[in-house]
Amino acid sequence: MSQFIIPNQKTVEKTIKSIFELLFPETHSFTEEEIECNRKNLQANLSQILSGLTANNDEITKRFFNNLENIKKILLRDADFILESDPAATQQIEVIAIYPGFFAIFSYRIANFLTKLSVPIFPRMITEYAHRVTGIDIHPGAAIGIPFSIDHGTGIVIGETAIIGNNVKVYQGVTLGALSVDKSKASTKRHPTIEDNVILYAGCTILGGETVVGRNSIIGGNVWLTESIAPFSVVYHKSEIIIRNQNGYQEPINFII
Repeated sequence: MSQFIIPNQKTVEKTIKSIFELLFPETHSFTEEEIECNRKNLQANLSQILSGLTANNDEITKRFFNNLENIKKILLRDADFILESDPAATQQIEVIAIYPGFFAIFSYRIANFLTKLSVPIFPRMITEYAHRVTGIDIHPGAAIGIPFSIDHGTGIVIGETAIIGNNVKVYQGVTLGALSVDKSKASTKRHPTIEDNVILYAGCTILGGETVVGRNSIIGGNVWLTESIAPFSVVYHKSEIIIRNQNGYQEPINFII
């Protein structure tokens, strides 16, 4: 198509909420009749959105609904992994219904599926909606394995060409980014690869398309990493904290407020 019709933002938000409710009706105590009505309305709304973005809107809508059960199975594995990883979580439905990390993963899984079907714009609108409500920014083009866990999550950034393996845990403030912002590199791999069974603790920053974090590694909080790490590594940031008694202690002459 020569020109896109950008979906209304409110329509996008309503659609992603409807998909969530269709996959997890137990979070809203829907009846069977309400679930079926939701499905029909969602199918019509999704086809309408896609009609402004692609000539294959009916086929893509059909493929999406045919794959919803598989997407749900993946998301349930993500929810179980979060439950296993977080001592504060007590049951699966709690993770699904209220954890912002799970909602960000759900939005990514939906958007990534549509991205693989070459749907323009709409997938990015989905993940940007999740970004606004959770503080977690996952590009729909990223490749993320199964299962995946986000704990707390605020401030996480996962770039377009990032590759994340299976059984990876990510905490708040983690950035998987590019070494530089250069438009000429748009078609190259700019973001790091995180292999299986890796833990990325709060505030760590990993940059570069050639940077690989080997399997079963642990990256500690506030680590800044721009080079590859071998499997089974532990990388941590060491800072010095000095504690002194206030008696007889004078302010340093370079103290600045």
